Amino acid sequence: MSRQKLVGFFFEKNYMLPPSFLSKIPDSFNYEIFLENNQSFEKANTVTVLTDDIFEKLFELNEPKEETLFVPDNNYIKTTVEIIDSYVDIPKKREIQDFVSYYKARYHALKKILLQRIELQGAMSINKAKAKQEGELAVIIGFVSSKHITKNGHCMLEIEDPTGIIKVLVPARMEELMALTEQIILDEVIGVIGNTGSDIIFSKEIIFPDVPVKEYKKAQDDVCVAFISDIHIGSNLFAKQEFERFIDWLNLRFGTNEQKILAKKIKYLIIGGDLIDGVGIYPGQDAELDIKDIYEQYEQLAYYLNSLRNDIKIVCCGGNHDALRLAEPQPPLSQDFARALYKNKNILHVSNPSTVRIHNMFDILIYHGYCFDYYMNNVEYIRNAGGYDSSDKMMEFVLQKRHLAPTHLSSLYIPDVHKDPKVIERVPDFFVTGHIHYDVKVKSYKNVTLIGCSSFQYMTNFQEKLGHTNITWAKVPIINLKTRQTTVMDFRNEED
Repeated sequence: MSRQKLVGFFFEKNYMLPPSFLSKIPDSFNYEIFLENNQSFEKANTVTVLTDDIFEKLFELNEPKEETLFVPDNNYIKTTVEIIDSYVDIPKKREIQDFVSYYKARYHALKKILLQRIELQGAMSINKAKAKQEGELAVIIGFVSSKHITKNGHCMLEIEDPTGIIKVLVPARMEELMALTEQIILDEVIGVIGNTGSDIIFSKEIIFPDVPVKEYKKAQDDVCVAFISDIHIGSNLFAKQEFERFIDWLNLRFGTNEQKILAKKIKYLIIGGDLIDGVGIYPGQDAELDIKDIYEQYEQLAYYLNSLRNDIKIVCCGGNHDALRLAEPQPPLSQDFARALYKNKNILHVSNPSTVRIHNMFDILIYHGYCFDYYMNNVEYIRNAGGYDSSDKMMEFVLQKRHLAPTHLSSLYIPDVHKDPKVIERVPDFFVTGHIHYDVKVKSYKNVTLIGCSSFQYMTNFQEKLGHTNITWAKVPIINLKTRQTTVMDFRNEED
């Protein structure tokens, strides 16, 4: 700073600056900013000595002020989390008949959904369809037990229900219908409309259960929900610095003024599985762990979550790295392993999959997504739609099927005699998944908000060997329940 310039500034205004005042001016004083801020400083009518009060007032106005956080008081807002559907495991010996009953329960649940479609309300059993005269109209609902393309380019399906099996042919000349068959996978339940032949139906229409257009709800309160997944506490590739930055942000200790205002609005945190890295998940994992004890891994996670503001309600769902069976549905985290987490009364533990209702109005379907690897690697339609880079397309796909893992080989599962917990009977407002560690995806499908989370783990050697080079971490989608607008916070860079 040039003190001569400052003396000249006051001289032009008819003020004399005593030398004693110059010694009070700090070395960091910025003349250009001072000049810009004081253009309206009035000129004295006669030459006047600058007084102490004018000098101090001028410099007080131009001192840089610390940024203060203005946060609207929203602590009065009542927050609620209600479990709508969470699997409760009843230990028992499973037998072959249990698998039969399980598939029957799935069939009847999906048939009930399909029968809501006007086109399928006259659906008949396959045995009755076989008894029809050739050329008559037949409407059936059943499992896809096989699918192949004939030498003439037609698509041949075998459809099965509790009464029998029948072939369904989709002619190659019906281009739109043939294109639809690319989305058909084994063991899903579909509706078929066509004309009968000799033990065959010549299809004219194929109908998936799909979800109807959901009512687009908005809350009156200006509150937000944050979604994260795949934290992998215990891994030596756990993004510790980024995760702590996220925790500090929620606690209003990190970020810009605007970002802190957003953080204060967050009243719900949904965690979609793989809370820890686990122990013995894959060969050689021990060499890649910073924390080798599974109890300590959960204790470390509890340390972070217990430090969060008390006005944030947390929902925790398990994943394939957690201390749970691999077979789905996975029950809530065990209190034996995750006892430190159960001490926090703000944490609600649910199964994988599960549905919770937040703020008395928004249903959130939570599914970790372990079976998504199967579809992204084995179903050409999913690969063509973007595969791992398009988790939102995968979520659309399972919503159309109304089942989280229709194909028998896509996941390990435990048969429940009374119901199939992976049937999507209730249409959610939000559908959140994780597992694949790719970039955040937030899209809308028939007014259902689809949320594909990233992770808090850097790229592993295993992922690199598989060619998963687009791994993304430490990005968190935030959805405002009043506006339904999405903000994605990136915690990878401290300046962000």
